[in-house]
Amino acid sequence: MKKITLPLSEEEIAELKAGDSVLASGVVYTARDCAHKRIMEYLDRGEPLPFPLVGSVIYYAGPCPAPEGKACGSCGPTTSARMNTFAPRLLDAGLGGMIGKGEMSEEVERALVRNRKAYFAAVGGAGAIYGNAVQKCDCVAFPDLLSEAVYRMEIEDFPLVVAVDSKGDSVYRRTV
Repeated sequence: MKKITLPLSEEEIAELKAGDSVLASGVVYTARDCAHKRIMEYLDRGEPLPFPLVGSVIYYAGPCPAPEGKACGSCGPTTSARMNTFAPRLLDAGLGGMIGKGEMSEEVERALVRNRKAYFAAVGGAGAIYGNAVQKCDCVAFPDLLSEAVYRMEIEDFPLVVAVDSKGDSVYRRTV
């Protein structure tokens, strides 16, 4: 299992292969459907986002409230295909990559290749494990969206699989 630190450099992304298991540490931003719609409104108006987009990794998740003594409650991935209409534009604008659950569209895969980025798969049903890997969690945008707001998370040893690499190889198209 490879250890990686997010955000990744282009050289580090190029070394990843579809199917690689990784333990990610570093910073990610959560964003689900409602947050993506707001992000698009900012981009449409030409306004700066309330968090850095270029190089950042978005985790398609909405954290549950933190129990006493923890940075975050359960924080499992949501279905990535729900972000298919947003991901290509964000990748073209400099997004560093995404984390989610399940397959994404061919258009997203082409945008990953075009921008030399990667899509990571998190395990559905493992929200408690992911929540425990969050060391710090702060709302940085759209607090009115509650769990669908954008949160900045510092993660440590966050288990992931490279689902689509920067060359377009995908674990979802492999045959055994």
